Amino acid sequence: MSCDCRNNSVNAGAPVLAIVVPCYNEQEVVDISIQRLLDVLSDLESSKDSSPNSFLVFIDDGSDDETWNLIISAVGKYSGRVRGIQLARNFGHQAALMAGLEYVKGKCDIVVSVDADLQDDIGIISDMIQEYRNGNEIVLGVRRLRDSDNFFKRWTAIGYYRLMRLLGVDLVVNHADFRLLSAQALKHLTHFPEYHLFLRAMVMMLHNRIAHVYYDRSERMAGDSKYSLKKMLILGWDGITSFSIVPLRIIMALGVLIFCGSLALAAYAFIEKLAGNTVPGWTSISISLYWLGGLLMFSLGVVGEYIGKIFIEVKRRPRYLIHDIIEGKGEGLPRYDSKGS
Repeated sequence: MSCDCRNNSVNAGAPVLAIVVPCYNEQEVVDISIQRLLDVLSDLESSKDSSPNSFLVFIDDGSDDETWNLIISAVGKYSGRVRGIQLARNFGHQAALMAGLEYVKGKCDIVVSVDADLQDDIGIISDMIQEYRNGNEIVLGVRRLRDSDNFFKRWTAIGYYRLMRLLGVDLVVNHADFRLLSAQALKHLTHFPEYHLFLRAMVMMLHNRIAHVYYDRSERMAGDSKYSLKKMLILGWDGITSFSIVPLRIIMALGVLIFCGSLALAAYAFIEKLAGNTVPGWTSISISLYWLGGLLMFSLGVVGEYIGKIFIEVKRRPRYLIHDIIEGKGEGLPRYDSKGS
């Protein structure tokens, strides 16, 4: 059972910290990331901000390069300090992150999640821990600016955050997946059973004690981002359809407006016919048919997305399957399938 180190006299000054790092084809940066994160752990232990029992967990999300072999090598080299989880295939960033978070539940007092490229400033983890000690259960790493992004990514991100706010989704602008969760917040998170994950919105539902720590994002150390435009669009759409029914309400409102407009047009056409002013017009009929047909297809598509989500969720399929776990004992633990329970 997980514990809250603030209520534990033994660990009161030194919480056990787990740092969870999802990886997908990150062979160029894994070794650098491991070394930098181990240096951070050493600094935190020296300043009594974390316990000597703190550790790193790297999750290989079905990579087809040398990522997993490099993780195995690090586990052997830094026994007890580095652990590895290998998923059976590529389940996606959010599922891999959730696999790591559920693995560390009950093994730590606080957990920090960060991407393998370490573009997020891991130097502020000490500030996150301080906010935790001040009584916050969740500490979000928030970028001050988006200068490291290209023009397209910067403005689409800004537009997306604004859209999510309009749709009623509680999101912190410029916060991704760099955050600290307490043991209690992590326990709450594991109660969420949905298959489609959008963690940056889910964490806002876990507790009302939330703090922000601001930082500047750096350039990627090596390799290319594995978050393609397609993956970002899928994640964004998951965020909308998982946390907002506003699109469905917009469709209903459009339907009401079109119905009212149709009644008005029908009345106008009837009056004009009685007055003998009607002239058969192919253009007006065609435009109205195309417009209504397009609107109906779009509406069915949006409704279909929600129905599709329901179809997938009711199956209760596992969000990920774990192929292997290594914890510095020289061999993998028994392999098993897991749904993250």
